Amino acid sequence: MRKRNSLLKIISSAAALAALGLSGARADSVSAAADALRGADVVILGEVHDNAVHHLRQAALLSVLEPKAVVWEMLTAEQAAKLEPGTLADAEQTESLLDWAASGWPEFTLYAPVFAAAKGARQYGALVLREQATEAMEQGAAAFFGATASARFGLDQPLPEEEQAVREADQLGNHCNAIPQEMLPVLVDFQRLRDASLAAAADKALTETGGPVAVITGNGHARTDRGIAVYLAMARPDADIRSLGQSEDGQISGVFDLVLDAQAAERPDPCLAFRKNG
Repeated sequence: MRKRNSLLKIISSAAALAALGLSGARADSVSAAADALRGADVVILGEVHDNAVHHLRQAALLSVLEPKAVVWEMLTAEQAAKLEPGTLADAEQTESLLDWAASGWPEFTLYAPVFAAAKGARQYGALVLREQATEAMEQGAAAFFGATASARFGLDQPLPEEEQAVREADQLGNHCNAIPQEMLPVLVDFQRLRDASLAAAADKALTETGGPVAVITGNGHARTDRGIAVYLAMARPDADIRSLGQSEDGQISGVFDLVLDAQAAERPDPCLAFRKNG
């Protein structure tokens, strides 16, 4: 019961801040952001995946903060284990080793500076593979994650009804209002699984290296009102966890400890494919 009450308190408090439009303090430079993030046990560095400026800032922050471990949303644990300092310094070798072209992530040139800046750290991956997604969705996030881990990170606790409804509405909007209603709870559940997986990897990295730990991930997972920080705080209530969100043209969804802004990257309309198939 204590775990459930703690989870509800974390979610409801952060949701209240989001409702007030408080996304986090705005930093005017990478240097200012580094000063605000320095000293934390875990630093979550958010991004919009295809924004080059966001990745350059992540690289600069890794160079300044010098974490002992880096957790990647984009890598599995097995992929991360292959990476060595000498490998990370060679962008072409790293891209090949990770078979990045088949990964589905934006082009490697965007991420190359971040990998290079992480070369002094131990690498950890938290990616839930596509082929695991069907099994995870069929079982449910908590069952797939495992009973012990789910209880430790609070994944075994359902979201409050209002929060569940908000997240389902977000998923519908993220998919251009073009997916069946019955899929929405499944997508919310899978997003929670990915948050918890990232939190578990950060927890392991902190245990094995002593920290500090940096997490490279999308803004959605970096949110303090529903992302990694919620689950990691359940497992490590005394840990100092700080999160950076990176907005585009001043726009960002969610709550963060700190926000850096950049110009939006040029990209095609993401809903165009849905309209063509409609």
